[in-house]
Amino acid sequence: MKKSAFAVILMLMVLLLLGCKKKNENNGDNAIQDYEHDVTATPLPTVPAEPDPEEGHEGEMRSTLTGLWVPEEVGKKRPYAIQFSNFKTVKNQWGIGQADIVYEALAEGGITRLLGIGENFSGDRFGSVRSSRHYFASIAYEYDAIYVHFGKTKYAKSKIKELGINNLDGIEGIGTTVFYRDNSMKAPHNAFASLDGILAGIKKKGYETVHPEGYEPHFTFYREDTNLDTGSDANKVTVDFSSYVTPYLDYNSEDKLYYRYQFGGPHKDSNTDQQLTFKNIIVQFVKERDIDRNHYQTMDFENASGTGYYITNGKKVDITWKKKESAGWMRYYDASENELTINPGKTYIAIFPDNHAKDVTIE
Repeated sequence: MKKSAFAVILMLMVLLLLGCKKKNENNGDNAIQDYEHDVTATPLPTVPAEPDPEEGHEGEMRSTLTGLWVPEEVGKKRPYAIQFSNFKTVKNQWGIGQADIVYEALAEGGITRLLGIGENFSGDRFGSVRSSRHYFASIAYEYDAIYVHFGKTKYAKSKIKELGINNLDGIEGIGTTVFYRDNSMKAPHNAFASLDGILAGIKKKGYETVHPEGYEPHFTFYREDTNLDTGSDANKVTVDFSSYVTPYLDYNSEDKLYYRYQFGGPHKDSNTDQQLTFKNIIVQFVKERDIDRNHYQTMDFENASGTGYYITNGKKVDITWKKKESAGWMRYYDASENELTINPGKTYIAIFPDNHAKDVTIE
């Protein structure tokens, strides 16, 4: 009897211990399940997405000239292409700092002319404005620009007529509307235009002021400032057009811009006293030669192709170019024959004789 009672008591104690262990094991399982449930229920912190550079620009668009954000009414507007003198006495032109793109090419006698293309000129003094050359007229046509000049060669007259270029010429009847003379300066370097004059001239001529539907921009731009993956150093770019004018551009690594110099000093805008700076430099080599005994220049620039350099952020790469003038079409290409993409900002373009390519030095 005693043994039976002891066996019962022992069995009850075993059952009690097993029940406690099971209960503890279940509690442990529940604790793990609860922990896992809590982890799942609370979302992990996420890394904020990078802001889209295309957002936050309501009412704006990328400029077709610089790739920078501008108001839509500015970006859709046809630019003005102003023919600036580059004679020593007017070496720091008035208003040229407002140009988004500046072209330079030889005229005659070793001098150069500058073509300033801009979509948002303002003020009452641009100049001095000089006469057209046919290759500058062709460049203005590439941008669907309204061409502002004071006189023209017979070759430019033919080109403007051939291409149907909208232009404002100081020696035509529209001249006194658009231009004025500064009598404190010596002619012919004393002709100037104003924005009010240009607008009045456009109104009289009845020119369209916005790009047509389907207009294709001249350049493709990176969305943000981008360094070249390849290429050689380009900290100083010297463009030795002649003994008369040898401009050069120095790279500033702090603001990543090229500062232009000519005639022994900084090249400035006389309206602001600010030196001209550029994000991009393009050297475009062309077949160039005298066209007559007056040493007027011409170049293979209608249906043509060639080589050149693209320079930005302290580096230079080789490029090629192709042009079909009748379509107003001009494009640059990289070493892989893809259309060149350039940095947002202002651009200087030197149209340079290919048989003197050695006179462009890059350090």
